[in-house]
Amino acid sequence: MAKRRYPLGEHEAESIVSSTGRPLSELTLEILRTGEIDAADMSIHGDTLLAQAEVAEESGFPELAQNLRRAAELTAVPNEVVLSVYEALRPYRVTYEQMLELADDLETTYGAAENGRLVREAAEAYKARGLF
Repeated sequence: MAKRRYPLGEHEAESIVSSTGRPLSELTLEILRTGEIDAADMSIHGDTLLAQAEVAEESGFPELAQNLRRAAELTAVPNEVVLSVYEALRPYRVTYEQMLELADDLETTYGAAENGRLVREAAEAYKARGLF
């Protein structure tokens, strides 16, 4: 596979689509004004985030790549669940067991293994620091 070039919107625009499958070329302010597309069409597709993760990894930014991979997973998770994850990650909001249940749910229901792993790591760190 050829090395990806950043910014993807300039170098790989033909392969970029929104979460609804709209090609990048259709995502213009003018088309938005006409009402031909809506906010859902403007959401990023998980594959685009994975491509950005690949660029980050190749450029020597493994932490950024990992964050982008987690973000890619979250594109398949409903917004209300994402918000519940953010709330749960605030200290003293949930129990250790609830955090582990949330991690399991992310993995089994949404296939978000990296996010589940992150929530589990947070649960262990919070437990060690008495943040429950």
